[in-house]
Amino acid sequence: MSNDNQGGTTTLKLVLAWGFVGIPLVWGVLQTLSNAMKLFQ
Repeated sequence: MSNDNQGGTTTLKLVLAWGFVGIPLVWGVLQTLSNAMKLFQ
């Protein structure tokens, strides 16, 4: 009576969720660093 899928998230959903949040986050950090470097040149 073992049920492996007990309403948990799948690996694909987890990767998509992290990508949905992580990609814009990394983009924003890179843009911030790029603009900050302009102040020190």
